Amino acid sequence: MDLAVIGYIAYLLVAIPLTVWVARTLGANGFHFIKDVFAGDEQLAQAVNKLLQVGFYLLNFGFVALWLRTADPIPDARGVFETVAVKIGAVLLVLGVLHVLNVLVLNGFRKRGHVDARALATLEPPRPPQRPQAYGA
Repeated sequence: MDLAVIGYIAYLLVAIPLTVWVARTLGANGFHFIKDVFAGDEQLAQAVNKLLQVGFYLLNFGFVALWLRTADPIPDARGVFETVAVKIGAVLLVLGVLHVLNVLVLNGFRKRGHVDARALATLEPPRPPQRPQAYGA
C-alpha cells in the first residue's frame, strides 16, 4: 500500500474525531456564554448555538478535506508521521482561530447588549399623566 494512503487514513482518523470533540465541547460549554449574550433567552441561545456548531463543522470538515491531499511522495514511515503532524497542526490552528473569532464576535454582541441594558436602566421611568390644574385654583 502507498504510504500516502496510510498518511491519509491516519490524518482522517485523528482530524475527524478531533473536530467532533471540539465542536461538542464548544457547543456544550458555549451555550451559557451565548445565553448571556442574548440576555437569558434560552431558545434563541440554543438555536444560535446549533447554527454555530453547524457552521463550525462545515468550515472545519471543508478545510480537512481540502488539506487531505499531499503533493510530495512520502518515502518512509518517518515521512508519514511528519506529514500527518503538519496536517493535524494546521487543523488545530484552524480550530483555534475559528474559536477565537467566534468568541470575539459573541463578546462584542454581549458587551453591546450589556451597554444597551445599562442605558435602558438609567432612563427615567415614564411619569403618569397629570391632570391640568384649573386656573387660579
